[in-house]
Amino acid sequence: MSNTVTTTSFNFPGQTNVYKGKVREVYTIKDEYMVMVATDRISAFDVILPKGIPFKGQVLNQVATMFLEATRDICPNWLLGAPDPSVAIGYACEPIRVEMVIRGYLAGHAWREYKAGKRVLCGVQMPEGMKENDKFPEPIITPAAKALEGHDEDITREEIIAQGLVSEEDYQLLEKYTRELFERGTEMAAKQGLILVDTKYEFGKRGDEIYLIDEIHTPDSSRYFYAEGYSERQEKGEKQKQLSKEFVREWLIENGFQGKEGQQIPEMTNEFVATITERYIELYEKISGKTFVKGDVSDLENRIEKNVLEFLKEKGI
Repeated sequence: MSNTVTTTSFNFPGQTNVYKGKVREVYTIKDEYMVMVATDRISAFDVILPKGIPFKGQVLNQVATMFLEATRDICPNWLLGAPDPSVAIGYACEPIRVEMVIRGYLAGHAWREYKAGKRVLCGVQMPEGMKENDKFPEPIITPAAKALEGHDEDITREEIIAQGLVSEEDYQLLEKYTRELFERGTEMAAKQGLILVDTKYEFGKRGDEIYLIDEIHTPDSSRYFYAEGYSERQEKGEKQKQLSKEFVREWLIENGFQGKEGQQIPEMTNEFVATITERYIELYEKISGKTFVKGDVSDLENRIEKNVLEFLKEKGI
């Protein structure tokens, strides 16, 4: 679709590196700052799907920047500003190769493991007798070791420290930040009639200090349920009404794709793509309480480049 950005090829002043992730393209400036472009790509099962989703990058960027601004009192983060609807600019940090996943409810990957008979996830005991989407007695942290490519892998706290991925002292701080960020995200979601089910945080270091990096509380990194009717649906054993990317994964599974070798990505119709856009916009409006204002997509790449250059100049970067 012409109104999407699925790849970029900028060359900003002082640019020292470009990294293209699953959905974001990150330009390093002078080895000290990062320009993070949220593209309209969408990934599931660690595979990038063939079509861009209009306004998805804008939704992700604006949700993430809103939450980064709202959690600065909990821990330092990388963000300096968002000069374009699809762009965030901030400090370059050395990433910690551990993803801090926190789960308030038995859903997604945790439920798939539980259903398969496992009761320990990443070294954390899960209670017996739970059903899908039940609330845990208290949120559990189930970290993942970040793979350079392919699937991230479940890992225990003990393995993280033993492998030297993070020092014990730093890991304790990561857990503290993770629990406090999740609590704040839960409170903010509740005010909007949502339940923050589970999410992941990524951290990095700038000097000796740990910074929250990347995105937080977006539909790509988090799962949300509607609070209204949650209990009734659980009692009846019905599916929860949710705002997350899980419906894309479910659609792929129904169409015979789970990212496994030899499987073909099913054809994404324009109608299905439009549905994904609607769901992303719905999440933005629901979580922020604001009306989504679509950015001008008549010349997306030029818009992004112009706004980034103006910001860099203004900040003397």
